[in-house]
Amino acid sequence: MNRTLRKYIYALVLLALNGLGMLLFHRFPGFFFPAYRRVSRAWTGFLAQLTSFTRGSVWDILAALLFLALLFSFIYVLRKHRSVLSWLGTVLLTVSILVTVTVYGWMLNHYAPSLAEELGYTVRPYSKQELYDACEYYLLQAAEYAPRMDRDEDGHLLRPDFYALAAEAGSAYAVLSPDYPVFQGSTVQVKRFSLIGEYLMYNGIIGMFMPLSGEASIPASVPTAPMPFTMAHEAAHRLGIASEEEANFAAFLACVNNDRLPFLYSGYYQAFSYCFSSLYRSDPEAAVELYHKHDAEEGVSLVQLDRRDTSEVYRSYDSSLQEISDRINDTYLKTFSEESGIQSYGEVTDDLIAWWLANKK
Repeated sequence: MNRTLRKYIYALVLLALNGLGMLLFHRFPGFFFPAYRRVSRAWTGFLAQLTSFTRGSVWDILAALLFLALLFSFIYVLRKHRSVLSWLGTVLLTVSILVTVTVYGWMLNHYAPSLAEELGYTVRPYSKQELYDACEYYLLQAAEYAPRMDRDEDGHLLRPDFYALAAEAGSAYAVLSPDYPVFQGSTVQVKRFSLIGEYLMYNGIIGMFMPLSGEASIPASVPTAPMPFTMAHEAAHRLGIASEEEANFAAFLACVNNDRLPFLYSGYYQAFSYCFSSLYRSDPEAAVELYHKHDAEEGVSLVQLDRRDTSEVYRSYDSSLQEISDRINDTYLKTFSEESGIQSYGEVTDDLIAWWLANKK
C-alpha cells in the first residue's frame, strides 16, 4: 500500500471515529458524563493557559498562517510537478486530525445533561403571565443599575477598558464554582480577536470559543451594554458548557453574582432582552405595553436608550454575510443535537423564568 493511499485511509478512519463518538455520546450520555466534561475542561484549561501569553487571540493568526502555508505548498506542488493527490491526502489527513482533536477535546460536551438540572432548577412550560412578570422583573432590575453606569452627558454608556473587563470575565465563575462544580475550570482572561473581529461582526458573530487553543474571544466592537455578558458567555464554553442556551444562562448567573457594576447591569440587561424578545413573539401587544409601562422612571429610560444604542451598532454591521453565517452555525448546532439550531440562543428564556421563580421571594 503506497503512502498516498494510507493518508486517505487514515483520514477516513479518523472521520468515522468522530461519527462513532457522536453517536455513542448521544445515545449514552449518562455513561460519559460528568467524567468527560472534567477531562475536556482540564484539556481546554491547559490550552488556555498555554495561549495566555498575549491578550489578543492566537488561533486566528495561526489560522491565517496555516492558510498561507496551504496556498504556498499547493503552488510549490504545481511548480515542481509533484503529486496533487498526495498533497490533497496530506491536507485531508491534517484536517481530520484537527477535527478529531476538536470533537473529542470539547465538542462532545453538546451531549451533556441539562445545566438547569445540574444546578437544581426545574424548567417547564410557562404561562404567558409568568413570562410577562419575569420580563418586568428583569427590566426593573436592569433599571436599578442603569443610572449608576458610567455615561456621557447625553446618557450614552461610556466604553469600558476592554482588557480590564476581559480579565474579570475570565474569572467570573470563581464565585459560583465552590457550590457548583460544573463552573470549575480555567480563569484565564477572555481574549480580543487579533485579526477577524470586524469580519465576524459583519457575519453577525459577537464571540467565539476555539477548542483547539482554549481561547474565549470577542470582537472589541461589541456594544457596551452586552459586552460583559458576551465575555462571560464565551468563558462558559471554555468550562465545557457547549449549548448556546446554557452558555447564556451560565453567563447570566456569572454576571448577577458578580460585585462589579458592569457585569450586574449586563446580566439583567441581557435577561430582559431575551425575555422581551420571547414575549414579543408570543404577544406583541403585551410586550409593547410592558416596554412603556415604566417610561417615567429614569432607569427604565436609560435601559431603553441602551437598547437603541445596541441595535444601532448591530445595524451598522448588517450584511449579506450574516445569512451565510447563520446557515453554517445552524447546521453545526443541529449536528450536535441542538435541534432548534440558532433559535436555541433564545431558549434561555425558560431558564431565566425558572431562576426568577426560584429566587423572587
